[in-house]
Amino acid sequence: MRARLVLCCMAMLQFFIAVDVTVVNVALPSIGAGFGVDGRALTWVVVGYTITGGGLLMLGGRLGDVLGRRRVLLLGTAVFGAASLLAGLAPSFVLLVTARLLQGAGEAIALPAAMSVIVLLFPEGPRRSRALSGWAAVASCGLVLGFAVSGFITEFLGWRWIFLVSVPFILVVFLASAFLVPGERPAGRTPLDLPGSFLLIAAPLLFTFGVVEAGEGGGAARWLAPAALAGAAAAGALFVRVERRARNPLVPLRFFRNRPRVLANLATALVSAALSTSFLLFTYFLQDRLGASPLQAGVTMLPLAVSLIAASVLVPRVLERRGARFCVLAGICCTALAMADIALVSQFGATGAVMIPAMVFVAAGMGLGIVGLQYIAVTGVTEEDAGIASGVQRAADQLGGSTGITLYIGIGFAPALKGADPFLASSSLAVAGLAVAAIVAWRIAVPAAGTAESIT
Repeated sequence: MRARLVLCCMAMLQFFIAVDVTVVNVALPSIGAGFGVDGRALTWVVVGYTITGGGLLMLGGRLGDVLGRRRVLLLGTAVFGAASLLAGLAPSFVLLVTARLLQGAGEAIALPAAMSVIVLLFPEGPRRSRALSGWAAVASCGLVLGFAVSGFITEFLGWRWIFLVSVPFILVVFLASAFLVPGERPAGRTPLDLPGSFLLIAAPLLFTFGVVEAGEGGGAARWLAPAALAGAAAAGALFVRVERRARNPLVPLRFFRNRPRVLANLATALVSAALSTSFLLFTYFLQDRLGASPLQAGVTMLPLAVSLIAASVLVPRVLERRGARFCVLAGICCTALAMADIALVSQFGATGAVMIPAMVFVAAGMGLGIVGLQYIAVTGVTEEDAGIASGVQRAADQLGGSTGITLYIGIGFAPALKGADPFLASSSLAVAGLAVAAIVAWRIAVPAAGTAESIT
């Protein structure tokens, strides 16, 4: 009974963390109107969350071993809940972005600990498989529901409630975890790679800032943008150097000696970049271009939510019958078709309903492409290294998505591109990235199952 109650608490935490990934999309125009910022600056509301979430994910998993899973779970839950409250009450755009950064940090700290708690409470076998499957299914439901409910909440309660609605539930999770999750002694004093974690966040943040400032095309941006982009490159180079010398690196450099795994993660970042961009383009087109209300936009995006559910059911069968490479290439093609549809619809001024095929293609691209790449990224790893491989793959997914939004939306909607249609420009950049992803995916030699190779 106690294990089931803990599972319910962990599922509730997973649900609201997943909701916060997608719930902001429909609310972005309302947030922009409230603070007087444009669509290019609004990308910070999305990428701030995913950058810190992806950048701190590996460190979050290590913290459980050093401080104990229960302590880390409570810490991450508290940070996420407090950040959600701050986001809902934020009096300025800067504080809202800060809150989103903190939400991502809370996610990265809490989720690895939550998964570890489930693994410890449910013995290996059918019970653990059912628990982890249910936990993963809740995440998918959260992502889908984020699209479905954001329009309703924004329309009738205001955009601030998309953050505030989760606060009481997170408080319940915190209190229940404090009483129900058993404490344990840390496994050992494993050294933490704090410099590596800092650089892994600094590089994409500086890159995002540089691209956004470059879009201004004048004034202080003339020197701020190059300085930020140079800082991002320096942080990336320094990260490699730190990882090479660290006693317990976030990502052992031997990981990059496995060609299929590296290519799979590179393709994941490129596909996620286009997928994440499509979500924002849907929102901007429906509300900014067509003038739809948040509720109308949310209803129009319901086919995307339904298609995501259908994809989660059908893709495992396709993967089993046709293989991972087929899934990946088919997913890339579907995503490219979606971006092409977005570009055409925006040019001919069609109604929002004409975007539905693009939404279906996006769901297919996410299901086939990302799931296929996840399969390749963890195939052939040993039991001891599975955590590193899955952590890197998830980080590639999140950081790739945030980088894609920064580049494609940041450049496409930049004031410097006067006269260019932003939807056509952003979609074209995404298609170019997908073309590179297709070339990368074609060159992946999928390892046979059971051929384990140690990372470390």
